[in-house]
Amino acid sequence: DMYSHDGDTDEPEWVKTEREQFVEFRDKNRDGRMDKEETKDWILPSDYDHAEAEARHLVYESDQNKDGKLTKEEIVEKYDLFVGSQATDFGEALVRHDEF
Repeated sequence: DMYSHDGDTDEPEWVKTEREQFVEFRDKNRDGRMDKEETKDWILPSDYDHAEAEARHLVYESDQNKDGKLTKEEIVEKYDLFVGSQATDFGEALVRHDEF
């Protein structure tokens, strides 16, 4: 629904990728549509830890020397990333903890 051919015969790569994802992973009962359970599993997969993924993202984006640890300087350098993160309660955790 997000892509309109508009006379173009070649699909963009993202459309091909989404089509493959739908066929291989999302349409589990292979009826060509996503029912309520399939949609729920797509939006909130049971095997995906959102907190861990966000924490890994913060470390990946902020750890400038790639030592697997964040220094105060690295956090301050990417302050906007931390303030906008759900993992820090959108910055609230940064003001509640002395170590930050």
